[in-house]
Amino acid sequence: MPRGGKKGHKGRGKQFNNPEEIDRQMKAQKEMRESGATAEKESSSESEEESSSDEDSEFRRRNGVEGLIEIENPNRASQKNKKVTEVDVNAPRELSRREREEIEKQKSKERYMKLHQEGKTDQARADLARLAIIKKQREEAAKKRDELRKEKEAEEAKGKH
Repeated sequence: MPRGGKKGHKGRGKQFNNPEEIDRQMKAQKEMRESGATAEKESSSESEEESSSDEDSEFRRRNGVEGLIEIENPNRASQKNKKVTEVDVNAPRELSRREREEIEKQKSKERYMKLHQEGKTDQARADLARLAIIKKQREEAAKKRDELRKEKEAEEAKGKH
């Protein structure tokens, strides 16, 4: 047994068109087609100077809404096949976004390293200052060791005499 309160309304609300209405619509469509075809014949006989691409687009049937709305879809264009003789192997190809970004990243890194080696970046200045301080500290420690060693040698010399 089915559950729930949903019940189908199969026979309710169907509307049928009158056969007379259908005939009238079909006649109107025929007249539109015939008048459109005669208008096309008249326009083509009056101006035979139209290019072949215009004629092709006029005679081609369009499905659905395509005939009503003019669209430009770049993906819809058919791909033109190139001949082997037309392809230029030596021509520079366009880089993708990732490739361009990678190259820019490498160049900026090289530029930074060059400036860093010249001591023009903030980090290089800080490093050089830190190195200068360490150098001073080591020199002072070396002087102290020398003094202590000389004092010990002097004491040993006094102790032997």
